[in-house]
Amino acid sequence: MARACGKIILLGEHAVVYGFPAIAAGIERGAEARAWPSTASRLVVGDHTARPDDGSELGRAYRALLEALDVHDVAVEVSLELPPGCGLGASASVAVATARAVLQATGASEPDQARLLAAAQAWEGIFHGNPSGIDATTAALGGCLRFVRGRGAEPLCLGQALAIAVAIAGPPASTRAMVEAVARLRKTRPSHVEDIFQGIARLVDRAREPLASGAFDLLGQLMDQNQDFLVELGVSTPAMDEACADARKAGALGAKLTGSGGGGAIIALVEPPVEPVLSAWKARGLACFVTVVSAPSAP
Repeated sequence: MARACGKIILLGEHAVVYGFPAIAAGIERGAEARAWPSTASRLVVGDHTARPDDGSELGRAYRALLEALDVHDVAVEVSLELPPGCGLGASASVAVATARAVLQATGASEPDQARLLAAAQAWEGIFHGNPSGIDATTAALGGCLRFVRGRGAEPLCLGQALAIAVAIAGPPASTRAMVEAVARLRKTRPSHVEDIFQGIARLVDRAREPLASGAFDLLGQLMDQNQDFLVELGVSTPAMDEACADARKAGALGAKLTGSGGGGAIIALVEPPVEPVLSAWKARGLACFVTVVSAPSAP
């Protein structure tokens, strides 16, 4: 049996696609997979079954993953603990858990991280077109990470564990579509978008100290400022903005969307008691939960 965690992005989504730094964290909910040799290769994720040659998006992603691992004739069953398409890294967690399970089933006792991440990226490329790699890296490593595209991840020191409230503030949008929308805006207003990305990068740089010291009031302020930038990019929605405002009014230190936006998840940095934030969201009819982020293990 193999596991991989889901993810949240504390700071830096969209800018990370263009080589700017971001901070992500693994969350406790994720995916669990088991695999076994089989001449009838297939992947079962919940109610969905796909085969490498069936032409479906899931089947093509599974084929890309197997080809990256240079493995054939294996069946996999995955249990997913996250809502798909909501910015919580569900796709990457399935990819990493599947790759780990496949390697276990084929006798690899200690699969190297580079091979694992290459397989997960091949999978992610089918679904997202131009993934930065942050989702797959966080799903594989967990903890809290500073990530730069093409350079990989740096584990970050946490002064204390982060308590993060998560809510689904509307139906998800296509990650590919949201990334392409930002690309179009960048093409028509390059200076404006560059200024936003530079501003987001400064927030990421400023976050290292409060993460290490536990000064989460400041971290919450940085998250709020990042949300303002995401609103400027056009990737937030009224429902997401309202859910962020509800969380802040209920005592959250900061709140923002996580992932590509257009719908899906928002996160709020919380301190005990966390119930007022969850109650505010539930009063709006939003599904929500709390997760804890601790320091990562060494990669």
